[in-house]
Amino acid sequence: MKGFAGRGPLYTQETIALSLNAVERHGISQIVVASNTGETALSLIEASEKRSLPLQIICVTHVTEFKAGCHNELPDEQRQRLLDHGCRILTAGHALSGAERCFSQTFGGISHTEVVAATLRLFGQGIKVAVEISLMARDAGLVAFGQPIIAIGGSGRGADASIILTPGTSAHLLDTKIHAIICKPDLFDSPVSSI
Repeated sequence: MKGFAGRGPLYTQETIALSLNAVERHGISQIVVASNTGETALSLIEASEKRSLPLQIICVTHVTEFKAGCHNELPDEQRQRLLDHGCRILTAGHALSGAERCFSQTFGGISHTEVVAATLRLFGQGIKVAVEISLMARDAGLVAFGQPIIAIGGSGRGADASIILTPGTSAHLLDTKIHAIICKPDLFDSPVSSI
């Protein structure tokens, strides 16, 4: 496992390179990547094409209206660029918050899946994101059942965490198996208030 001295977009290219090294070493055929604006996904596509890797890339965006207003953060032109490269794009409710966050914000308390999210944040925000987007992709049928994949997440913008895992569906979250952490920040902030 590679540990980074910090977090955020500064580590995107190294996270991608380490992830592609793991693809080659383990014969993995799918990568799920969190990418709100498409920049990280496009960087991953370009790097994998330079290595001529036969790789299926799934870009998972924020849910529509994640930020104020009725829009998706992935611009139409960027979406088309990703599609032109064979990337699959998923925009769906977040597996580790979604509807349950509505109830905890309205009535107080915390849901079981929010506890899982907070627990995963013990390893850093990017690790939580990587697990979550893998569940979402599995729910949508975009990743192969029972096959290890790589998932890339980050702490806000860019990518700074990557794992090898076999995801379950969100309804079978506890069937998820994390096989290896490829990279993550050594030092990070993980406030409970970000749940």
